[in-house]
Amino acid sequence: MTQNSTVDVLISGAGAAGLTLAIELARRGVSFRVIEKLNDPFRGSRGKGIQPRSQEVFEDLGILDRIVSLGGAYPRQRDYRDDGSVGESEVVLHEPPTPAEPYHLPLMVPQFLTEGVMRERLLELGHHPEFGCELIGFEQDDAGVTARLNGQSGEETIRVRWLVGADGGRSFVRHALDIGFPGKTLGVRAIVADVVLTGLDRDAWHRFGEGDMQRQIALCPLAGTELFQIQGPIPLEGEIDLSAAGLTALVGERTGRDDIHVRSVSWASAFNMNARLADRYRLGRVFLAGDAAHTHPPTGGQGLNTSMQDAYNLGWKLAAVAAGAPDALLDSYEEERRPIAAAMLGLATSLLDALKRGDLRRGREVHQLDIGYSESSLALEKPERRGGLLAGDRAPDALLTGAAGQPRRLFELFKGTHWTLLGYEIEQAAVPPRRGLHIHSIGRRGDLIDQGGHFLDAYTLTPGDFVLVRPDGYIGAIVASGDSWALKAYLAKVGLAGGKRAFHTATR
Repeated sequence: MTQNSTVDVLISGAGAAGLTLAIELARRGVSFRVIEKLNDPFRGSRGKGIQPRSQEVFEDLGILDRIVSLGGAYPRQRDYRDDGSVGESEVVLHEPPTPAEPYHLPLMVPQFLTEGVMRERLLELGHHPEFGCELIGFEQDDAGVTARLNGQSGEETIRVRWLVGADGGRSFVRHALDIGFPGKTLGVRAIVADVVLTGLDRDAWHRFGEGDMQRQIALCPLAGTELFQIQGPIPLEGEIDLSAAGLTALVGERTGRDDIHVRSVSWASAFNMNARLADRYRLGRVFLAGDAAHTHPPTGGQGLNTSMQDAYNLGWKLAAVAAGAPDALLDSYEEERRPIAAAMLGLATSLLDALKRGDLRRGREVHQLDIGYSESSLALEKPERRGGLLAGDRAPDALLTGAAGQPRRLFELFKGTHWTLLGYEIEQAAVPPRRGLHIHSIGRRGDLIDQGGHFLDAYTLTPGDFVLVRPDGYIGAIVASGDSWALKAYLAKVGLAGGKRAFHTATR
């Protein structure tokens, strides 16, 4: 057994959550290893929906265009009824984008393609997952975690400051910590399979037997591939033949057609649907993220998106504490993300009930644009606001004009690892600069001009107000001109303590 040198973070699991966290740490210069017990990357399409909020995250990570180029929009739903008639409808609510919300449609991108792009991004940042490497034990103390790994070169022991279990619903890390995982089995067992088939067009999501849990089956063309995804409930007990011949027989039985033939199976799984939530997300120096902390039924496309955003929330906080911020900042991870997972579990379960009745339609509730942290200890308002944008809310985008006359977007200013302080109608030098904080003044004498009124519409500020935007795109603080002293204490709390110069404002 070998003893390796210390790194800051060990990430166990190289799925969507683990890769998101790895990218976040890599672009902040935090040392880490990301390990995966599987010998090869996951090759299934289990999580194929990328919600609008996750698209905003991908824009920040620098991979949105690549993701979009590989996927596509959800096709229309085509229902084949028992009387021989056929009906078509939209699966997702179609709304036009706005300056505040530039992405309004879920994307269909098979999970293996999404994770492939994430690995490419991680490699650009100088890192890669270690496949065939399994976490087999760990112990923690006040100073760190000693972890035992079993990889292609044998066993080794490493010392890290933090361990993150992003190792799925059967999480070894969660079990080792003896953290409860209460919830329920939802009484639905289903198959999902990625296949090459003939007999169906690729212009629709074909659905048969809607509303009948004994006969339902759906065949959806997977954007960016030649594959179809087959989904359908199956009996709670008994073996299911997931071969090409077995799936062809199942499809024929449920559709009443003999012209649909599965030619090959790329990946297939039979699973029981569960809704479970870990009792806690942190125990000492060990954290849970993604499916290790919550498991969802697949309805509504919430699981993968919620998992990625766990890691997006945790990454900047680990980096801040690694750089000297108070350890208490890490407590806000569970404080913020666990209630979100609870709400998403409720949503996915209610959508499963709707699916049983034959209702597949999805609206704004699945987009995750309205998720926020208004009850977080990191949400500051001075004075307290009674309406409009609140601390803890998602920071809207807005179209602006730079002082030099070129168009700018707020999301372009937010992109990266920094915090962003926006001052509305203030002097440009009203707040002293500090490392990790980008400062912009919006107004007649600022570096940005709200020519179209989009910023004021979205942020509802008064002259002299400051808005502090976190690295993950949520509002940390909204502070009026007379209370700008409160920003100094807040910035110190999150690891952005500056020099001795006091805050002051000069409204215009």
